[in-house]
Amino acid sequence: MTLLAVDIGNAHTVLGLILDGEVGADWRVSTDERRTADEWAVLIRGLVGARLDGISGISVCATVPAVLHEWRAMLTRHFPEVPQVIVEPGIRTGVPILVDNPREVGADRIVNALAASSDYPGPSIVVAFGGTATTFDVVDDQGRYVGGAITPGIAISLEALSRGGAQLRMVELVRPRSVIGKNTVEALQSGMVFGVASQVEGMVERLIGALGRPASEVRVIATGYLAPLVIEECRCFTDRSPWLTLRGLEKAFLRNT
Repeated sequence: MTLLAVDIGNAHTVLGLILDGEVGADWRVSTDERRTADEWAVLIRGLVGARLDGISGISVCATVPAVLHEWRAMLTRHFPEVPQVIVEPGIRTGVPILVDNPREVGADRIVNALAASSDYPGPSIVVAFGGTATTFDVVDDQGRYVGGAITPGIAISLEALSRGGAQLRMVELVRPRSVIGKNTVEALQSGMVFGVASQVEGMVERLIGALGRPASEVRVIATGYLAPLVIEECRCFTDRSPWLTLRGLEKAFLRNT
């Protein structure tokens, strides 16, 4: 089976072709709310090319309602014969959602919890490094989603600083030569890399404490396209899974078709 898995985020949309459980090809494009259903279809055909004829299913999760609306129209119009699953309330995941209002939890976070509970037995914490937000999602030892935390993402934090600070500007997101910045660029990079790493370690420590389990029993999984920027500066991670969301989308598809 070849599955097209699509994670529509606030800033970027990630598409991946999953063949026999492995991501064989992937693309990341901007999430443009102005893009119409037909434009999305043209974009997908241009990226996937001839391999699109071999697609046996499409699985989608989205955090942007306006874009999801266009995707629904696009799938109906351009891929009516391909089995489709859109992760939303009512979809079977096998993951109990133990929060005040399960409908408020982002579909991507549920998909990450599904992948984590399937691939990593026992309690786990998924840290997803997106540009808009860094999310922390907690799965207990019974495979239940019990909640999490959300902090501003690295990219949006840097953008806010550059807009709000008269003498600050956008800089390349790379590791500086030292935590002690010798100029404004290095100072911003230090804050974005080492500051975020310290924040993540502190949050993970608190979340493990709230779980009431020894740290040695909790898997801490890094995912998201900005994870490589800070993962080497953190001592808390036990695993890195770049395609955790896409793998979760595959599992959701198999449970619902």
